[in-house]
Amino acid sequence: MPFRERFFFLIIFFLFLAACKKKEEPTYTIAFSQCTGDDAWRRDMLRGMQRELAFYPNVSLEFRDALGNSQKQIDQIKALLKSNPDLLIVSPNEAEPITPIIEEVYQKGIPVVVVDRKTASSFYTAYVGGNNYEVGKTAGQYISAALKGEGRVLEITGLPKSSPTVERHRGFIDAINKFPGIKIIKTLPGDWEKKVAKARLQTLDESLLAVDLVFAHNDVMTLGAYEIFKEKGLTANTKFVGIDGLAGPLGGIQLVNDQILDATMLYPTGGEEAIRTAMQILQKKPFNKENILNTAVIDSSNARMIKMQTDKILTQQEDIERQQKRNEEQIKLYKNQRIFLYVMSGMLVCSVVLGALALYSLVEKKKINKKLKAKNREIIQQRNKIEEMAEAAQAATESKFRFFTNISHEFRTPLTLILGPIEGLLHGKADHLMVKQNLKLIQKNAQRLLWLVNQLLDFRKLESGNIQVKATENDLIAFIRNIMQPFEQLAKKGNIDFKLATGLANLPVWFDANMMDKVFFNLLSNAFKFTSDHGRIHIIIDKDSAQNRVFVKVKDSGIGMSEPDAARAFDIFFQGANAAHKGTGLGLSLSKEFIQLHHGDIFVTSEPNKGATFTIQLLLGSDHFKEEEKVGGLVAAGEQFSKNFIEEANPVWEMPANTEPKKHSVLVIEDHPDLRNFLTFTLQTGYQVSAAAEGQLGLEEAYENIPNLIICDLTLPDTDGLEVVAALKADLRTSHIPVIILTARTGLEQQVEGMQVGADLYLTKPFSPQVLKESVRSLLVNRQLVKERFGGGEALHLPPSAGATISKLDKKFLDDFKRIIDTKLADPDLSVDYLSREIGLSRVQLYRKVKALIGCNVNDYIQTVRLNKSCTLLQQPQASIADVAFQVGFSSATYFSTAFKGKFGLSPTDYKNQHLRTEPV
Repeated sequence: MPFRERFFFLIIFFLFLAACKKKEEPTYTIAFSQCTGDDAWRRDMLRGMQRELAFYPNVSLEFRDALGNSQKQIDQIKALLKSNPDLLIVSPNEAEPITPIIEEVYQKGIPVVVVDRKTASSFYTAYVGGNNYEVGKTAGQYISAALKGEGRVLEITGLPKSSPTVERHRGFIDAINKFPGIKIIKTLPGDWEKKVAKARLQTLDESLLAVDLVFAHNDVMTLGAYEIFKEKGLTANTKFVGIDGLAGPLGGIQLVNDQILDATMLYPTGGEEAIRTAMQILQKKPFNKENILNTAVIDSSNARMIKMQTDKILTQQEDIERQQKRNEEQIKLYKNQRIFLYVMSGMLVCSVVLGALALYSLVEKKKINKKLKAKNREIIQQRNKIEEMAEAAQAATESKFRFFTNISHEFRTPLTLILGPIEGLLHGKADHLMVKQNLKLIQKNAQRLLWLVNQLLDFRKLESGNIQVKATENDLIAFIRNIMQPFEQLAKKGNIDFKLATGLANLPVWFDANMMDKVFFNLLSNAFKFTSDHGRIHIIIDKDSAQNRVFVKVKDSGIGMSEPDAARAFDIFFQGANAAHKGTGLGLSLSKEFIQLHHGDIFVTSEPNKGATFTIQLLLGSDHFKEEEKVGGLVAAGEQFSKNFIEEANPVWEMPANTEPKKHSVLVIEDHPDLRNFLTFTLQTGYQVSAAAEGQLGLEEAYENIPNLIICDLTLPDTDGLEVVAALKADLRTSHIPVIILTARTGLEQQVEGMQVGADLYLTKPFSPQVLKESVRSLLVNRQLVKERFGGGEALHLPPSAGATISKLDKKFLDDFKRIIDTKLADPDLSVDYLSREIGLSRVQLYRKVKALIGCNVNDYIQTVRLNKSCTLLQQPQASIADVAFQVGFSSATYFSTAFKGKFGLSPTDYKNQHLRTEPV
């Protein structure tokens, strides 16, 4: 080949190499000094950083491990600085010793990222770590739920003065303090090490190991505790909970999956987030200075799924590392080949061969990078999918829990109103009126239970696809008028404007009468439920011949719905934000399914406090139905399901007139009219019974008339029953009144909550009327015993046995009452008006309060105290009758003598002489 051609070829070849040469990205060096945590923790943090660095081939990591020694870590940081790193990542074990060197590096202009534990100052570029307080609190909440609010716990902490130990312990204590039944038997430092924890557990007395649960501040110490308990044969009845939730063979996820641990609290190491934050800093991108990592509970319910995902991620990481290694090898080969090309550029044949190899290496590098990016996208997609699955599972769990809670409540009230009258019929005097009313109540609530069961069956049929439309041609207007009839009385009772608006005389439409009856019944029931008195409920029917459709609107002026609630109104199990009106969450969902089976549609428009409008669209004609869905023939309207059950239109009970005065009065606060009337009917034979349908009305009745006992439901239309009880017990006028909570909420936590607000008794539905009457009698007897205890005018200190019947507020009232009387006893002007002003109650309210607590009026009690005091003074030889009278507040010695003789049967002079004769000489 001529020289000129060879020269021209070489120029083109070098231009080709220059064109193929990729612009190199800037390279960075990150120095990482690690000191915190146990071996597994440090290893997991480093692996997390290495996983993230796989996406940054232009970054090198210089790593040093101080193995928990702060001084060694300081020396390692100084050594790392000699290599002039672009950024320093530090994971300290203790804050104070490491702070000065961190500040020195930061002030030199080197970015510093602190991981897991903060330093004692704010001189750092960014922080990445978990919230140890929240981790401890989450563990405490899980343990409280696992022990059901009662048990013995052994706590094993890390280094006593380290910030994670202090914060995790504080969060744990704050969580379990809400459960007095949970006791921490021992708090034992384990210094984050398994062998230390085991050694210190060996020294404990056997009695301290008899615990229900062991909680350690990391998983390795929990594993050590498990091994000690296993050696002593104590694992059968002991739960083990740890913190970290690391992946791998000996990580917390594996231990939970192997049923060694009952649960572990996920505490991310922050390795990946630290590298991401570092790269944002190095690449001059926006970043957060404080990066707080979230925690989660890993237990038997999710450990297997999380383990599978983490194992898959670890496997993929190994694949990435192998690909990265191969990539590095290829890059190294490429560089060697490029050098060889530069050296042998004079030899054309060798240059061509080496160029081909370089081109091949470049292609391979792109393929590898493409695979790495694909792997990265796959990992991100899997992570997002896991998060979506977790959120969906959580939402489904909460919806089902609300459904079963509400359906349980829906069943318990009718059962109460069935079992109660049955018990009355079996044990009471069966007069004709009572038998008739009891049977009506049993029939009505049996129909209510049947309605609930049918609703569940319809839901099950829809889920399984075993329900079929049986369409017939009906007059829709006449059909709806018949459904409206049972609601007329309810509308009249609440003075509600309830009417049907249409310009059509009749409207033949094909539909399944049974299904549509349930649809319109649900819509009207909801409209009446959420519309207050003097409101309006209109049904509007329009026909659109052009679209071959009919539109039915149910429009009310009730409380309405927010936009998010309206969007989810037809979701199964969904309950709106209004806590006063809870149902099963199935009605609207079933209605939508029924309408869709008719090839129609239903939707809602609503605004808060402006009512709601439900619109149903149905097709005209019958072409949209299959032949097997048509029954044929015109069916007369009027035998629909809605006539069998209207909740409040016709109360069953007819209360007989009873003007006989009763010694005790009882106030019933219950929104369900039949149950309210049943309670009134049950108690009225022995008590003067008054009733209120709302919490606020009940409070006003209690403040006005001061009943002897109050029965209160928890689910009220205007407020929560617990708030009513709390208000009664916090008000001086009513704090002494015994309160019985009557509810369908049977959970232990709800019962504890009821007792905490001051309720004297917690009865769950269904309840026995005999148990209720006996409970009322027992509480009133106990209150009478307290009255007799203080009725004589003696000192108003409480005996130990009175703690269950006298609240702290009433005890304070009695103490103040006695103190004021004792202070002003010598003042003749001491009166009820003065006491009223000092205590802060009206004269009438003070009279009622004192009468309810000690069984006598205020003036009688003051005179009794004065006369008792005079007996003590008369026993002094030098005291005269007149002096004693003036000292105890009598303005006249004559009146004093008369009152004294009336009280004790002898004059003050005779009492004094009798006392002096009996004294020893």
